[in-house]
Order: sequence, then structure tokens, then C-alpha cells
Amino acid sequence: MQSDEFDWIDWLRLLQIPGVGNETARKLLTAFGLPSQVFQSDFSALQSQVSARVARLILQAPDDALKVQIELTQNWLQQPGNHVLTLADERFPSSLLTIPDPPLMLYVKGRLDLISHSGIAVVGSRNATVQGIHNAEKFSEHLSQAGLTISSGLAAGIDAAAHQGALRGNGSTIAVIGTGADIVYPARNRVLAHQIAEQGCIVSEYALATPAIASNFPRRNRIISGLSHAVLVIEAAAQSGSLITARMAAEQGRDVFAIPGSIHSPLAKGCHQLIKQGAKLVETAQDILDEIQVSNDLKLYLPSVSITSETGHEPELLSLIGYDPVHLDNLVTRAGVGIHDLSAQLLELELQGVIEVLPSGLIQRLHLS
Repeated sequence: MQSDEFDWIDWLRLLQIPGVGNETARKLLTAFGLPSQVFQSDFSALQSQVSARVARLILQAPDDALKVQIELTQNWLQQPGNHVLTLADERFPSSLLTIPDPPLMLYVKGRLDLISHSGIAVVGSRNATVQGIHNAEKFSEHLSQAGLTISSGLAAGIDAAAHQGALRGNGSTIAVIGTGADIVYPARNRVLAHQIAEQGCIVSEYALATPAIASNFPRRNRIISGLSHAVLVIEAAAQSGSLITARMAAEQGRDVFAIPGSIHSPLAKGCHQLIKQGAKLVETAQDILDEIQVSNDLKLYLPSVSITSETGHEPELLSLIGYDPVHLDNLVTRAGVGIHDLSAQLLELELQGVIEVLPSGLIQRLHLS
């Protein structure tokens, strides 16, 4: 049965008590039932589950800060498309009920139906390459066209590209954020966030007005993976937040997919590490659909661009660049031309959008559909 309009207030009150996090709250709920029953318990009963300090805080009357938070939430709920779900709400996504640390409250802005749809999480580096951005957009678009909802974290780089690609398909997208649902972070994604709120949905477990706190972002990753049947990692360094999402996904029993890259690319190290640990290597979106056995009528693939040129130089130069990032000095040796002539040709190719100069100075050929 759907929760009463104001049932969330007791849940919010419980989670706002200092010293009561998800784990302690679940312990109290297991012992006493709903939050309203927690607050009706006596000191002795509470102290059997929590410290005396926390027991006293539970029995205190709501303070001004909580009253402000309740008013803020009530006003937010008056806006169309805004929802608060608790663990006891029938609309709470069943996929999150099975993860080890489910959120007790969810703030949802946008299409509520999406949180119960079949989905794929797409995550990766914030400092992605042009190729990585393109892969994230195209994989997400094709998976969304097959009816899968794409979840990600609204971060710069791969996350933003995944959301943008997913919005072009039928499955749309879910942005799981590490701030309050009334805050857009990073600010550069403000336009994208508004588009997601209109066509997809934004999800947060954090109270409204919660700012960007570093420790919140790794925790929200369990929701990104928890809402999905599988996780796709696109470009991740050896020490990456995306690997946290992949680890959580594996712990939750979800499939993990990874796109391989050059052995010379730092942003391929994380994906290669996952593949060594058992993640499934994928080259096309169809690989994922075949693996999770999603029926679809689409022929999905990511074809390479065929490069032609009137000058006659670029196809040969692209062949010399090859498929792995290459240093300029090595390319000079391969091409057998002066560095000034080579630099001019490379600049022309970069302006055409067929190569990318990586932050490390290496030159990489792009394969864009």
C-alpha cells in the first residue's frame, strides 16, 4: 500500500538524528517497526539498541533545523514531478531492496516509473577522452533504443555523455546524485540536469539542500548499480570511482562489462583490471544485449569512420598512427618527414575531428560512428 502523504516525516526525522545513519536506523526499524514506533519507544528499550546519547536524542522534540528541513521538503513536493519514497512505500524500487545497504529514503525528480525499469549503469572517467565520450554516448543511445534505462551519476565526462546518449533513445535515463535533489553538481551540467528531470529522472538519498560532500559520491554508486541489471565501465584509471561502482555491482550480483583500450592508455587500466577479474569484455552494445538476453529488433553496432581526404596525406598518416596512442617523436620516425610538416598535417586532422591529442601528449586516432 502506498505510504501516507506525510509518512516520510518520521523517516526524515530519524535519519536527521546525529549518530543515526542507515545501519543504525535499520537496526532500530528491525527492533521496533516503523519510525513512528521508534519514537514511541521508551528510553530503556531504545538503549538496548543504541547508545544512551542517541537514545536521548531520539526522545527529544524536533529541533528548529528539522522543522526547516520538513518545510523545505513539503515545499519541494508541491512542485510537479517531485516525490519522496521511503523503504515502506510500495513505489520504492524492488531492485534496491535486495542490495546490502539500501537507502531508507529516496528523493525522485521526474519520471517515477523509470526507477522500476530494466536498466544498465554506464560509468567512467570524469577526464574522458574524445573517444571515450563518443563510446559512452553511442553505447547508451543504442541500449536506450532497445528499451533499457541508463543510470549514471551526472558527473562530467563519461557520466554526462551516457545521459545525453540515453535521452536520444526510448529507455531514457536516471541520474543518481550525491547532493540534495534540489542541487545541480557540477554546475556545468545544469542544462543537462533540467533535461533529465523533464525526460528522465533524478534520484538522491540525501536530504534537500545537502551540498557536494566528497564522501557522499562513492556511497551513491551502490544506488547507480543497484537500480540496474548490469554495469558498463568506459574508460577508468587504475584508481577510479568507477571501479567502486563495478565492485558494488559484483557484490549485488549484477553483471559487469568493460570496454578495453590501448595498453598504453592510463584510462584503460581500470577496464583491463576489471576484465582480468572476470568482467565481460564488450566491443558493441549488441554484446551487452546478447549477454543479458534482452529481446530487440535493432541491429546495434559501432562502425569505424572511413576517412577520406582530397590531399592524399591523411589516410596514410592515419595508418601510421595506428590504433594505439603514439608519441609525436615516434610518428616522426614512422612518417619520415620533418616535425613541422607533420605537425601541420596533425593539426588539420585534429580540426577535422579524426585524431585527439591526449593530456599526456600522445596522439590517438578516433573511431567515430
